[in-house]
Amino acid sequence: MTAPDRSALAARDATDPLARFREFFELPEGVIYLDGNSLGPLPRIVRERVAKCVSEEWGDGLIRSWNDAGWVELPETVGGKIGKLIGAEPESVVATDSTSVNLFKVLSAALVLRPERKIVVSEKSNFPTDLYMVEGLKELLGKGHELRLIENPSELPGALGPNVAAVMLTHVNYRSGYMHDMAAVTRAVHGAGALAIWDLAHSAGAVPVDLSGAKADFAVGCGYKYLNGGPGAPAFAYVAPRHQDEARQPLTGWFSHKAPFAFDHRFEATDGIKRFLCGTPPVLAMTALDAALDLWAEVDMAALREKSVALTECFIELVEERCAGLGLTLASPRDAARRGSQVSFAHENGYPVMQALIARGVIGDFRAPDLLRFGFTPLYTRFTDVFDAVGHLEEILRTRSWDRPEFHARAAVT
Repeated sequence: MTAPDRSALAARDATDPLARFREFFELPEGVIYLDGNSLGPLPRIVRERVAKCVSEEWGDGLIRSWNDAGWVELPETVGGKIGKLIGAEPESVVATDSTSVNLFKVLSAALVLRPERKIVVSEKSNFPTDLYMVEGLKELLGKGHELRLIENPSELPGALGPNVAAVMLTHVNYRSGYMHDMAAVTRAVHGAGALAIWDLAHSAGAVPVDLSGAKADFAVGCGYKYLNGGPGAPAFAYVAPRHQDEARQPLTGWFSHKAPFAFDHRFEATDGIKRFLCGTPPVLAMTALDAALDLWAEVDMAALREKSVALTECFIELVEERCAGLGLTLASPRDAARRGSQVSFAHENGYPVMQALIARGVIGDFRAPDLLRFGFTPLYTRFTDVFDAVGHLEEILRTRSWDRPEFHARAAVT
């Protein structure tokens, strides 16, 4: 198959039903941004909303704004907006803490719900913090719990058994972009009597998600990737309504108390999803995420997914045609149904190649040991961006312009 030329892709941009969303973001001139799967760009509305929060709500309203500006309800307000994007039931999502902390909470709750079972199943390729949380909780509990890691999804059925309490998977793998069939996996997990915990960090705002339809038990995710909530934006936690009466999490801070402003010295858990709150919400960060989520009310997720598939397919075709023989190997699923909104290619000099791309204004990222990772965000990525990015990649590889000392120097964040 011959990859499309630039004029054909420009024509596709001209008829793109999502093209209007690009103007909602502040994107630097001359930059092709393919890293929204790591940090989303700044939505214009966020700058305005945060400025108002600082100058009016904080500056003038002071402490009164906890009530008058609705600060105290932000975890539920923001959680409700995220819930609509991930197919969650009403009042089953709160925005709070970080993905790691929320994972600690829901994993703890899952183990309490399955007290006689001691095994948590996950993947070796899962995002490391997810595995670290299991290791830390296992050490804290000291009750013989075990983390069982599989090499690939095909091994999951064989890893399930009568002693498995929970299966903890990232819906879209952070390295390869491999996307699990959430409904099928959850059915298999439930068939073994275990609970399904999903990390949606690379799914929320990138691909359609239906937690309710899949009958997921718990989920977590972050607000700063495809949801564009800003660096370190609050994360979110989902607990299926059927578990909310029984589920308990150990970080029993005052915002998970039944009456936080009664200042009772004894803890009494509140009802529902608010049990998974902990401490005081970070209002400025929560306000930024709240504003960023408003644009999703106008987004057709089916159209988003259709464009995402088209962008990634186009990128793969162009790279494999124009960069053939230049050391790249596709590390993402070729089947679009099993691929999220990102594409990874392996290259033995992946790090300096990515630094050379970034120096040219094509921003992706690198994942050790050898992956060039590119995220495709349909709300602002154009088909011509894909074409131009591949052109830069081809030239860098053909000329070996990546092989300069400054591109080999490792930064703290890759």
